[in-house]
Amino acid sequence: MNAWPRGRSSKRAPIGVSRTIPIALGLGLLLALSGCFGGGSAAPSSSAAASSPTPSLSASSPRTSASSSATSTPPQQSSAPGQPSAAASAPSSSALSTPSSTAPAAGGGLPEQVAQLAIYYVAVGDNGVSGPLIGCGDSIVATATQPVRFTDQVGPAIRTLLDNHSRTVGMSGLINVLSQSSLSYLGGSFDGTTITIYLTGQFNLAGECDIPRAKAQLEYTAMAAAGASRAAVYIDGKPIDVVLSLR
Repeated sequence: MNAWPRGRSSKRAPIGVSRTIPIALGLGLLLALSGCFGGGSAAPSSSAAASSPTPSLSASSPRTSASSSATSTPPQQSSAPGQPSAAASAPSSSALSTPSSTAPAAGGGLPEQVAQLAIYYVAVGDNGVSGPLIGCGDSIVATATQPVRFTDQVGPAIRTLLDNHSRTVGMSGLINVLSQSSLSYLGGSFDGTTITIYLTGQFNLAGECDIPRAKAQLEYTAMAAAGASRAAVYIDGKPIDVVLSLR
């Protein structure tokens, strides 16, 4: 065996070797454990996570987004009550068209209409309860016909009155004092206030109280037909007051 160098103890070398070996083994074990658990990788910071936005639904799947907006989104209503929404459509022209029954006649004449006619009869002794008061304490009362087609309402209304030769008016209790008269309508004119009608023929009345009744039937029927406030009646060119005063 070789001798150890002088001045050194023969027992120090084994001690140094025993201390070096455990330290080396410990460092190796620590490095091995560090590699297994990934302790060297740094966790992402909150600022880094916020800087990478998540892709939107419309960008990643455009078909799904389009389908959803077309089928599940309700129509928006107007925020202010009473206002139409932006999607509301204007009425069509056909919805606003004038009915043919009221269209102006060719040549600028009166429009053709279909309506009921107001015909006036007498409520004897009614004393103005059922309608305007006329002579002898009676009332003049309007009745309505079935719908009639006409262009000038005055002519059909007066003819309807004169063509009725029944003394009583159904079960109404009204009477027609013109039922026995032979009168015909010739024509009329209207100045915006007064309706004037022209008749021909003769009156056949039952008594003195029939005079204001006959006059009221003719005048009120003419005024209602024309929308007038006054009426003038002529029989064979003479005012009705003159003709009836001779009776």
